[in-house]
Amino acid sequence: MYSLAHGSGYYHLCEHILPAKNNTKTVKRGTVRTPRRFASRQMAQTIIPRPPSIGTYNIRHNVRVRFITNATVLANITFQNLLDTILISTSATAGFDLFEFVKIRRIEMWALGTIGSSDALSLQYGGGVAGIVGDNRIHVSNSMGIEPAYINAKPSPKALVSNYQMSTTALAFTLEAPAGCVVDVELSFINSYGNAVAAQNALVAATVGTVYLRGLDGLAAATTKFTPAFAVFI
Repeated sequence: MYSLAHGSGYYHLCEHILPAKNNTKTVKRGTVRTPRRFASRQMAQTIIPRPPSIGTYNIRHNVRVRFITNATVLANITFQNLLDTILISTSATAGFDLFEFVKIRRIEMWALGTIGSSDALSLQYGGGVAGIVGDNRIHVSNSMGIEPAYINAKPSPKALVSNYQMSTTALAFTLEAPAGCVVDVELSFINSYGNAVAAQNALVAATVGTVYLRGLDGLAAATTKFTPAFAVFI
């Protein structure tokens, strides 16, 4: 019985019968044998790669914006309001939205009541209007003692607010909060290089070409109940 150990006669016999694999081409006798791996490398160097596809050519912007309520509010916020929060002035009274589409990723709210009382927060994403899809969940929280009321609500993936929407009066969400409530809204904006949309409400003594913030309800500084945390608003 033959042994398969290295160095045995059977092992050397197999070496002569079964030639080792090589990476060379089969060519005629007398020609130079070129290893395949070298030929493939030379061929790859001569091929000019095609321009890659561009997945998103739009201007996109993800931002977390903060507002402070200056009065007790029960507000219906539309997609038009959300797009009007960031605009650029074209005259002292006219402004256009910086972006054309918007979607909501998350909303967080904090409210601290006075000791001995309880303040309430509530939030509901749109879905009660015919033709508008939403999860219709109502999020509620109450402050107690020194603990603030707190809501952290992310819309469902199939909700209307989870997908990019243009400037319309369709309901995005409804919120209720006391004065002094902090409202953080995580938004994603996108621009399609189309015609800019005019802001719903006129500007007041704006400087041409300046980018401004407005309240979460799209109103001017003098009338909004949602004051932006950043100072440059009009």
